[in-house]
Amino acid sequence: MGAHDRGVAGAGLPPGFHRLIAAQFCSALADNALLIVTIALLVEQGAPAWWAPMLKFGFTLSYVLLAPVVGPLADAWPKARLMAWMNAVKVLGVLALLAGWPPLLAFAVVGFGAAAYAPAKYGLVTEMVGANRLVEANGWIEVSVVSAALLGAVLGGALVSPWWTGQDAAAALQQVLTALPSAPASALSLSLVALLAVYALASWLNVGIPDSGARYPASGIHPVALVRTFVAANRTLWRDPDGGLSLAVTTIFWGLGATLQFIVLRWAADVLALPLDRAAYLQAAVAVGVVIGASAAGRWVGLHQAKRMLVAGVVLGLTMPLVAETSSLPLALPLLVVVGAVGGLMVVPLNALLQHRGCVLLSAGRSIAVQGFNENASVLAMLAIYAGLLALDVAIVPLMWGFGLAIAVAIAALMLLERRRVARASQAAVVQATAERAV
Repeated sequence: MGAHDRGVAGAGLPPGFHRLIAAQFCSALADNALLIVTIALLVEQGAPAWWAPMLKFGFTLSYVLLAPVVGPLADAWPKARLMAWMNAVKVLGVLALLAGWPPLLAFAVVGFGAAAYAPAKYGLVTEMVGANRLVEANGWIEVSVVSAALLGAVLGGALVSPWWTGQDAAAALQQVLTALPSAPASALSLSLVALLAVYALASWLNVGIPDSGARYPASGIHPVALVRTFVAANRTLWRDPDGGLSLAVTTIFWGLGATLQFIVLRWAADVLALPLDRAAYLQAAVAVGVVIGASAAGRWVGLHQAKRMLVAGVVLGLTMPLVAETSSLPLALPLLVVVGAVGGLMVVPLNALLQHRGCVLLSAGRSIAVQGFNENASVLAMLAIYAGLLALDVAIVPLMWGFGLAIAVAIAALMLLERRRVARASQAAVVQATAERAV
């Protein structure tokens, strides 16, 4: 009996689970704050506006390119230890920013660490927790992810605000770094040092997470074999009725979510005339909503009810045009909370369904790597489209209308396809039962 099976018998979430949540929270908190700080670095350096979404593009590229490798890597090592190592890689990316590397390149290094961190994190959850508590566990982890996004936006906004960058310690550190070879004079150096401390805390928490005990057969490391195995795993998950549906939904959701980070920042600047440090706090409103929705889903939605939450995706898409047409901050805040809440209600149950099917059909690490590949390919595509539209000077309001309606139509189409599949399966079952009675 593996760790996944042992979790079914437990009366509650297993020992070490909440430490895993805390470690994931700290690492994601630093990632989200670092994005705001790096955008501020681009502004400080006078980079064009469309470079900001390209930060996330470079960060996410590792998820797609390394997908065939990170699944077997996560299964080959104790996952908590691998998470600690990948936090160390993120630290190298922050140090590269301090040393004056181009922000796009340095942030891509952080993305490399995050790409291997993700399958280890989600795979460990699947190993530790049984199927009957997987929605609850996913509720916890999505709340931690989104809380980290919420507080990361707040922390990032604080770290780029004049209050923080104007501190005497920031000025002193700026003078010290300026004396080093190739280190630029930046008012954001103290902000980067503060984020190094958060990554260090995440690594310390990871070290204390117990081993789940799950072990997998050794696999080859030949690149061609890894790619073939990954392609086969990807095909297996897409062809499974429940796995393919949930994978399609989460792929759409996370592509939208990554792009929404930048859409909200641009919309806040263009429509509400807010500076970056205050616009970052609007991301927090979306994150608050996701926490509410994810918490509600984790408490009241069972794994067998996951597909009923697809309707929330349609509501999510239709809410975005309402936000786009709002020019009042007091009205925009509750609408952004609603956007997050319906997103959380949809993605947590379907993510749990996807993890369950992936663990049954593949292995924990490989299924998460397949999921990460598809979701982050969606992120790359949506960010590329968004950056291209910005480069063409498309106004933010019609852009938000387009994204929102496209999401609503896509989720509605998936609902229709699922209903037709269920109807065909029911009809086939009736025909088979009739034939058996006739015999």
